[in-house]
Amino acid sequence: MQPTLMHASPYDWGQQNVRKVMMQVQMAATPALLVHAYFFGIGIFVQIAIGLTFAFLAEALMLKLRGKPIKPYLTDWSVVLTTIDIVFCLPPTSPWWIVALATLFAVVIAKHVFGGLGYNVFNPAMAGYAFVLISFPAVMTVWHLPNALVSNPLDAWQTISFIFSGQLPNGIGLDALTGATPLEATRTGLLNGQTLDQIMQHEIIFAGNSIAPSSFWLSMAFLVGGIGLLIKGIIRWQMPVGFIVAISLLATIFHSYDPTHYTNAAFHLLSGATMFAAFFIITDPVTGSTTPSGRLYFGIGAGVLVYVIRTWGGYADAIAFSVLIMNMLVPWIDSVTVPRVYGHNNAKRAHHE
Repeated sequence: MQPTLMHASPYDWGQQNVRKVMMQVQMAATPALLVHAYFFGIGIFVQIAIGLTFAFLAEALMLKLRGKPIKPYLTDWSVVLTTIDIVFCLPPTSPWWIVALATLFAVVIAKHVFGGLGYNVFNPAMAGYAFVLISFPAVMTVWHLPNALVSNPLDAWQTISFIFSGQLPNGIGLDALTGATPLEATRTGLLNGQTLDQIMQHEIIFAGNSIAPSSFWLSMAFLVGGIGLLIKGIIRWQMPVGFIVAISLLATIFHSYDPTHYTNAAFHLLSGATMFAAFFIITDPVTGSTTPSGRLYFGIGAGVLVYVIRTWGGYADAIAFSVLIMNMLVPWIDSVTVPRVYGHNNAKRAHHE
């Protein structure tokens, strides 16, 4: 009779795998994708197609060079999620080469140079986005205005042509299509000595409201998708809660101190990529903290950095930089937040007795 083989717990077989998790996250991002297309046009779908082309080519090439099997890794959908995360951060009509460079940097440098999926230190999507943001600031600050604020919005073919050629139809100028984001407009206005009330009244992107409608509905779409991920157990609550609470608390404190120069918590939460980062970026299981309390500290730290850089730094939206900085701190955070082993004190007491 053969002896029964015993292995370490847990004994329950997990029903999740990389591909299934990636698909569920992408499905959760679908509402935001549709809202984005409604406000800004089909540019995001064109950019996704461009990004996926370069992402799959880069993934296959790096797997080949590293002697890894191509099909299992190529079909785990990780590069699909990375591409979508990058495109959400880019201006909707960014030139094709910006998308290509961001995607190539994310896959080749941020992912495979560190050993591939599961070994990368930095969030690939944020690394790719930060690379093009620092390298090509002039291009990255030309943001397409919502179609409702444009007198002659580009149709599908004109959008495709502009992304690939950089040429606009006759009679349409770039200034008529682009403008600052709400965060950038607020930051620039404050640096020029304007009060928040003056900024909100004169910036067309706010459309008479304290929060731009496109930013509000995009944030709501990410929030809905994020709640779905929490309910399914795909992500844990500590990071989103710590991130949102940290930003809200700091914004409330400074807004209470000087409401004419510091925006309130609602503006910070519903402008830029705050909700996107809270549920889809900082919750990356590879580059984030792995202990329960560590996740909370990671979220709080990322939230603090976002507010500090937005308010006093050189970039209006600081998601990428805050996430990359916190990625570097993960080993230290995990080392100081290791949960105590169950029964540890009893075992120590018994040893001394």
